[in-house]
Amino acid sequence: MTTGNTTRAVLVGVDFGKGDFAASLDELSLLSRSAGAEPVTTVTGRRASPDAALFVGSGKADEIAEAVADLDLDLVIFDHPLSPAQQRNLERHLKIRVVDRTSLILDIFAQRAQSHEGKVQVELAQLQHLATRLVRGWTHLERQKGGIGLRGPGETQLETDRRLIGERVKALRAKLGKLHRQRVTQRRARGRNSAFSVSLVGYTNAGKSTLFNHLTKAGVYAANQLFATLDTTSRRVYMGEVGNVVVSDTVGFIRDLPHQLVAAFRATLEETIHADLLLHVVDAASPARLDQIEQVNLVLKEIGADHIPQILVYNKIDMAGLDPGLERDEYDKIQRVFISAQTGSGVDLLRQAVAESAKAAIAEPPMGDEREHQELKH
Repeated sequence: MTTGNTTRAVLVGVDFGKGDFAASLDELSLLSRSAGAEPVTTVTGRRASPDAALFVGSGKADEIAEAVADLDLDLVIFDHPLSPAQQRNLERHLKIRVVDRTSLILDIFAQRAQSHEGKVQVELAQLQHLATRLVRGWTHLERQKGGIGLRGPGETQLETDRRLIGERVKALRAKLGKLHRQRVTQRRARGRNSAFSVSLVGYTNAGKSTLFNHLTKAGVYAANQLFATLDTTSRRVYMGEVGNVVVSDTVGFIRDLPHQLVAAFRATLEETIHADLLLHVVDAASPARLDQIEQVNLVLKEIGADHIPQILVYNKIDMAGLDPGLERDEYDKIQRVFISAQTGSGVDLLRQAVAESAKAAIAEPPMGDEREHQELKH
């Protein structure tokens, strides 16, 4: 999204009276910075429902246009998904590029994907997003090709674009299928070694990678930005009397994650589905933490991982003014652990919690084969 200099952007948010509007705008600002843009100003408004043509209505669109002209901005970023028609109308009205929340998240994912599988998944998600833009938008391409040397097989440009996207999507899906089968084979081999497996899940920027590094000494990239981790990384960690435990770091979740991305990253998140225990990392210092816990649980349900035992790990206690500790439920099972991955405070209690869960799981029959059988049926 950026070329050379930082892209100067205006953020646009509309309060429809649902959810935490301020937290959503803060998140948009962090998303924009993560994509390489500099949020210079914010334009907000209140509406009962989106305007069909411009999403924000003509008066608010004029206000955005003024901000763009006055501050010499390069980009408008909306904190909402826009329809292809709304995006096109806004770009005509504002005479500047308009990006919605979905495109912004896709852009960050495209910048961050490291592994071959991650890159394939991002491209697939981007093409699926683009295909929706082609179906109802881009009518200016709806012209017959013609002229000497340009006479095609009678397709319009739009049909050609659709066909090429369709073929590429098919090829990417086949490639992901192959990678998926390799992953299942690797998991089976791991399963035979039957190490207890733990997945770190949580809202983006909750501190999963910092905790992963602390537990495994892995040196995985961790930064105070959204989606610093896209590819699942797994490491073996020795946990005393329970032996080796496989710990996996996963992509962070976010509210209103584009559904193309949930689908595309299903394979990456499959490590989560096959874990024996989820460590749900929560930013204890975030005022939106309860909403974030709910959003993560929604995605876990969507990918079929809501049945896996979960321990809530309240991270960043140093910033929240809390003490390290752990809480148990009425059955004496550890339910919450309070830690700081940054300072290491309370991490020994988390190790104790994982070891305790591993001990309990060894006493129970494994569910892995049944899950794999279910998965291969799909």
